[in-house]
Amino acid sequence: MNTVLVCASHSPLLHCYSKEPESWQALQEAYIKTATVIRTFDPELVIAFGSDHFNGFFLKMMPAFCVGAKAEAAGDIGGYPGPLNVPQDIAFSVVEFLRDNDIDPAISYQMTIDHAFSQTIVDMLGGLDKRPVIPVFINCITTPFVPFKRSRLMGEAIGRFTQTLNKRVLLLGSGGMSHHPTRYYPAYGEGGEKVQAWQLSGGDDPSSLTRPEWLERLEVMHHEGADMIARGERTAKDMRLNAESDRAFLDTLVSGGLEAFDTWDQYKLVEEAGIGSMELHTWIAAAAAHKAAGGSNPVVDIYTMAPEIGIAAGIVHAL
Repeated sequence: MNTVLVCASHSPLLHCYSKEPESWQALQEAYIKTATVIRTFDPELVIAFGSDHFNGFFLKMMPAFCVGAKAEAAGDIGGYPGPLNVPQDIAFSVVEFLRDNDIDPAISYQMTIDHAFSQTIVDMLGGLDKRPVIPVFINCITTPFVPFKRSRLMGEAIGRFTQTLNKRVLLLGSGGMSHHPTRYYPAYGEGGEKVQAWQLSGGDDPSSLTRPEWLERLEVMHHEGADMIARGERTAKDMRLNAESDRAFLDTLVSGGLEAFDTWDQYKLVEEAGIGSMELHTWIAAAAAHKAAGGSNPVVDIYTMAPEIGIAAGIVHAL
């Protein structure tokens, strides 16, 4: 085998919960077990699929897909700041291969990522720069949505690309499962003038929050949110945690029949399982890449409803 697949949920509240989830120990054991699988595989390259929460990508120019040829993580709550070790020559080759195979990603010579990448990279690899990592961004937070089919096809092309390398490649998907963090990351036009200007411009608009103000806002609001959850003022229903929807996703994913996602109604999924369910694009892309590289179907390491950390959390892997 020359690829291994790992997909895992992320959440800022993993770093600042006010009440420990009942499944906390089982969740930590699953992270450790999966990280051990990665260490045993000893990847020479990581292709990480992730999203963003208006920390690096803004509505003035929102690509469907973007490959980072250089990347640094912002210090947002739940994340880890610092540079990634991006092999630029391979990142360029990924973009060229995708474009030769009818997928048109943007490329960034100075990508800013947030906890959507950095949390899972650090949890699974032990640090941002421990392994060579190529970040592949997918727009998961704002309309118009990327069709699941496009993420699947992009993933398949990356899987074929890995077969041109003489390297062990970890395919890492970060995000999901059901959750609806619009309290912190509102839909455009629903967060007030300064927040809206930040989402559009990333601080370029004089009426926008500055980056320090945006990061401070996130810090304060996530701690407030954690306390509200602990007091019962925010519930699993408020966060659109939906075990039925998540199980349907996992059943489809582990079956290997990824084409079934092509016809899923994304607007219905958001209504049932929150905007955070769009982050499952990263799982579809990573799983499609692994399958195209000849890998096996994924297995579920853990699934748990954990309102205390604001998400329904899952981890899967495949050899």
